[in-house]
Amino acid sequence: MSSSAQPKDLLTVGEVTARTGVAASALRFYEAEGLITAERNRGNQRLYRRHMLRRISLILAARRLGIPLADVAQIFTTLPADEAPSHRDWVRVSRVWKRELEDRRRYIVNLERQLTACIGCGCLSMRSCDLLNPDDRLGTRGQGPVRLDEPA
Repeated sequence: MSSSAQPKDLLTVGEVTARTGVAASALRFYEAEGLITAERNRGNQRLYRRHMLRRISLILAARRLGIPLADVAQIFTTLPADEAPSHRDWVRVSRVWKRELEDRRRYIVNLERQLTACIGCGCLSMRSCDLLNPDDRLGTRGQGPVRLDEPA
């Protein structure tokens, strides 16, 4: 146990799972991925600093938003590891993710438009469609649904 940590500042695995609803196995996974940290007591039990609850909450929020753990890990490299992030830190994180969600929303709207256009045409064949893909021009851009990756 760190000499600067007060006992009330350290939470057991059970206390963290009770507060967050996250399984102990998930806590170990997050720790292995470097998203959270734990200290060990003399009995080798994991103890989490109270501010890890905020990190775990952010992980859960990101998961709900569909933000990959790799993106969470990247954001966490910009946050203090040994203390609770400031309000300014959280605002910065939320702005980054808001932009990502806006980009994703535009992508989905574009997908909906493409889907409607294709179904509206009725042929469902991008290879032979004279309206949306004359002379199979899209074939030169690669395999798969290349139109779906076009910007809105």
